[in-house]
Amino acid sequence: MLAWLGSGRYNWFESLGEVAERSIAAVLKTVDPRGSVGSNPTLSASFPLLDPCSVIPFLMKSALAIRHVAFEDLDAFGPVLAERGYAIRYLEAGYDDLAALDPLADDLLVVLGGPIGVYEDEAYPFIRDELRLLRARLDADRPTLGVCLGCQMIAQALGGRVYPGGRKEIGWKPLSLSGAGQNSPLAAFGDHTPVLHWHGDTFDLPQGATLLASSDLYPHQAFSWGKRALALQFHIETTARGLERWFIGHAGEIAGTAGLSVPMLRADTARHAAPAEARGRQCFIAWLEQIGLD
Repeated sequence: MLAWLGSGRYNWFESLGEVAERSIAAVLKTVDPRGSVGSNPTLSASFPLLDPCSVIPFLMKSALAIRHVAFEDLDAFGPVLAERGYAIRYLEAGYDDLAALDPLADDLLVVLGGPIGVYEDEAYPFIRDELRLLRARLDADRPTLGVCLGCQMIAQALGGRVYPGGRKEIGWKPLSLSGAGQNSPLAAFGDHTPVLHWHGDTFDLPQGATLLASSDLYPHQAFSWGKRALALQFHIETTARGLERWFIGHAGEIAGTAGLSVPMLRADTARHAAPAEARGRQCFIAWLEQIGLD
């Protein structure tokens, strides 16, 4: 299911139009749709009614986001990619055919979060397709980002074990960065700015992975693998506005977790979301630059 720059909360088509106009001008060396003038009038005259969307796939970098529930999307990361000329599309796990994908086709793959376990592949067979997709990209060292469930999927694809943790970790808490983490894009969180945690599962660090961050409950919170794969157990892509949808979508889990409530989460979000979003954006941009996709 193709969704040009996705979720409807942003006017993505307007951004795409602006990017396409600049790209068309660069390629055709004219912005006169009649083709009557310009430095290459013959070429411009050949495309008098060129539709911007028809050239976007050829002129833009591509980012594919695999989404497991509608409200856990790219959120703050979406504008970062749009600003850098990416065409973003979402595929819905369990609905779209992930097995039919060319695993190496997109410049960037982001596997997002969701309320299921990687080990629940009998109930959710599409998990096997996601793991095969991830393994192929990781083997080819193609840029790949995993968030929460996506982080766990990367760990499993690399041979790490994913399993239920001793307790749920839901809410805003700081990270403890490893030495490698302090010299990574996650250094933006080296000042102990709290990040959003929302998980009950954990994982063993895959062989060959580099641990970047821990928390007081779970030692494995973020890792890198190879040159272009990053796995984050926590959420630095969220915004305060976006989390209002989480409070609805995860209402049952919130109500069933002792010591947790929507008013408490909302109050903590009001305190921590803005600085976390700013640092999350900084971290994401630094990672894109590091892997050569900025």
